[in-house]
Amino acid sequence: MTKDQIRSMRNAMGNFATGITVMTTVDSEGTARGMTANSFSSVSLEPALVSWCVGSESRLFGLFQEQDYFAVNILHSGQADLSQLFAGTDDNKFASVHWHPGLHGLPLLDDCLCHFQCQIEHRYPGGDHVILVGRVLEFSNAPMDPLIFHSGQYRQLKGSEER
Repeated sequence: MTKDQIRSMRNAMGNFATGITVMTTVDSEGTARGMTANSFSSVSLEPALVSWCVGSESRLFGLFQEQDYFAVNILHSGQADLSQLFAGTDDNKFASVHWHPGLHGLPLLDDCLCHFQCQIEHRYPGGDHVILVGRVLEFSNAPMDPLIFHSGQYRQLKGSEER
């Protein structure tokens, strides 16, 4: 595809509204690492499996290829700043956020909508990404409105206060 076709495809894909997650793990020295991702999806309830995709150009691509565990931190509507932070290039992201260790030392961001702590079940090549499938070992869920991303912007659910 040409650059214009890739941009058009990206714009078309952006019409699918998604939630925002911060995917976290620890490196070989036990340092907390994380990145923003919106490619998260439920795969199965029995067994409990989730998936997400990490791009081969991502700074943390190699890390997520070598680690056996990851955590999914689903952001709520008031956490756009966390999404921006973990989408950036700062190497010391965890110094400015509140978090606590979960299973296997996985970094869990405080005050998130949901957490899923997972063990890698499968890795599949997918074009310029790798699809990671994780078995959910433990999860938490809080009743808050999600952070939504659509057409390159953060969005609010309309009428969500009526729930």
